[in-house]
Amino acid sequence: MQKISVLLFLAWVCFLFYAGIALFTSGFLLTRLELTNHSTCQEPPGPGSLPRGSQGEPRTCWMASRFSRVVLVLIDALRFDFAQPQRSHMPGEPPVSLPFLGKLGSLQRILETQPHHARLYRSQVDPPTTTMQRLKALTTGSLPTFIDAGSNFASHAITEDNLIKQLTSAGRRVVFMGDDTWKDLFPGAFSQAFFFPSFNVRDLHTVDSGILEHLYPTMDSGEWDVLIAHFLGVDHCGHKHGPHHPEMAKKLSQMDQVIQGLVERLENDTLLVVAGDHGMTMNGDHGGDSELEVSAALFLYSPTALFPSAPPEEPEVIPQVSLVPTLALLLGLPIPFGNIGEVMAELFSGGEDSQPHSSSLAQATALHLNAQQVSRFLHTYSAATQDLQAKELHQLQNLFSKASADYQWFLQSPQGAEATLRTVIAELQKFLRGARAMCIESWARFSLSFLLLHLLAAGTPIITPGPFTVPWQAVLAWALMATQTFYSTGHQPVFPAIHWHAAFVGFPEGHGSSTWLPALLVGANTFASHLLFAVGCPLLLLWPFLCESQGLRKRQLPPGNEAEARVRPEEEEEPLMEMRLRDAPHHFNAALLQLGLKYLFVLGVQILACALAASILRRHLMVWKVFAPKFIFEALGFIVSSVGLLLGIALVMRVDGAVSSWFRQLVLAQQR
Repeated sequence: MQKISVLLFLAWVCFLFYAGIALFTSGFLLTRLELTNHSTCQEPPGPGSLPRGSQGEPRTCWMASRFSRVVLVLIDALRFDFAQPQRSHMPGEPPVSLPFLGKLGSLQRILETQPHHARLYRSQVDPPTTTMQRLKALTTGSLPTFIDAGSNFASHAITEDNLIKQLTSAGRRVVFMGDDTWKDLFPGAFSQAFFFPSFNVRDLHTVDSGILEHLYPTMDSGEWDVLIAHFLGVDHCGHKHGPHHPEMAKKLSQMDQVIQGLVERLENDTLLVVAGDHGMTMNGDHGGDSELEVSAALFLYSPTALFPSAPPEEPEVIPQVSLVPTLALLLGLPIPFGNIGEVMAELFSGGEDSQPHSSSLAQATALHLNAQQVSRFLHTYSAATQDLQAKELHQLQNLFSKASADYQWFLQSPQGAEATLRTVIAELQKFLRGARAMCIESWARFSLSFLLLHLLAAGTPIITPGPFTVPWQAVLAWALMATQTFYSTGHQPVFPAIHWHAAFVGFPEGHGSSTWLPALLVGANTFASHLLFAVGCPLLLLWPFLCESQGLRKRQLPPGNEAEARVRPEEEEEPLMEMRLRDAPHHFNAALLQLGLKYLFVLGVQILACALAASILRRHLMVWKVFAPKFIFEALGFIVSSVGLLLGIALVMRVDGAVSSWFRQLVLAQQR
């Protein structure tokens, strides 16, 4: 068997596994079709007339704008409890003292002194809790795919309809400062921008100091309509020190001063939004879906009254994507086409002096526009692909039709229909929440095509080349040692456990704007055990010789027959160890092929088990916390191991060729 044939055959088997992994990934990991449709003011979201006051006025579209300007302060990894005050568990006891509690005191003071002007919400984040995916959700109102977590190192421009595009299309001046991830997501979208490198998590101050250098002068200049400031210090402090470190208290205190400075400069037509894109674990990491990672803070404030009532004792929990349609309608913009978020109806109630009937009508109007937009998206999406559940989609459309008919009937005869209005609001909210739940469920499906290719690859015949067979237990032990080394070096198959500090080994000052080098260093640290054991797998060819050598020693020295063994002629002894390969060189390549197929089979069984677990339990509560990350790590580990195996076999073949050439020269020299 030729060397090149062995490598090509193994590469073909690897390709079958890769194709199976790709098919499963496309069918399971929260995948969806990204539509290129865009909402416009000229095209209403559904049939029927637009609300009164939404046409003919400046800066209005589907609905009359309530604010002319918005200041969006995005504090990366601002966990919800970071915005909470220090409180006692029991009356009379001293408050719980943690470094991150009570440092955003300005939020609490505003909530107490101006209860109709501000609200604090618990923003429920959809996994994965990585920054790029959260930015996509915060601007499109959709659910980024789970597998996009890998592209957190290399962001790509958003092609879907989004708030930034709607703002620029409406001629609004959008000024940005902070995390340079926005530069890749929205290239050329900002009228003015100040980008700062974001990957060096050991640097707590460069990005934040750069923002503060431009933030207040930009506000005072007035040359903006939407101002976005993305601070990274809290997130980097979490990665470097964790949330319980004194440095976290300093960072949060700095953010508190920033919020106070902004509140003092706000005008009556301006809305302040302070939001966290995700939370962080007790160790300061994020990426998964633990309670601490998916719980972020959201704070809204305006100098004019926003709410007719005081805030509840416990902050309301809202999905993070709800901010997208809310901001769009408050600014008089169309809701992005692919949004599946629900408007925060309370913000459309008017101030503390508004009448209950007019408040309910404004809420119903905003919800109806939102429901029309979501219904249009579902109709367009279902026509383009078959991802959505047909039965659930039909039920939702019936619910929307009834709610829309009730809303239109109320507009024609509004007297004495307060109960009908409340019913309409409840029906519209039920439709919006049901649509979002259906999308989350439908975009996480399992493709059986993976099993077909995987079984085809796993069923590849394994030949038996004779005396050089490596036993299955040796191959299995080798693969298990690679897995054991992965865990014993402190790794776990979950995103928060990734050793991000490995990106700075040898580069304590960071990498500048480069992303591929830190990604390579982190990957090498994570999958080093897979690579080393795969490259060293061909060494298992020595296993039969070692076992044979030990067996010969026992047979040559039986008890009481040492003298007989000493008088045996030397010519009866068989060559041992590697020299046996020289007597049968045609078996060597076949032995490598057999070993490679066995190792790939063991690895394939591991990833197949992970895929089956993830697919069977795809509706399980822990699917995005345990099973999906485990599959991703196993898939990447398989790719690294298979490439390492091919490299190891190629290296052994190269060494064998050199030794064979030297051996032939030695034989010729002896014959002379």
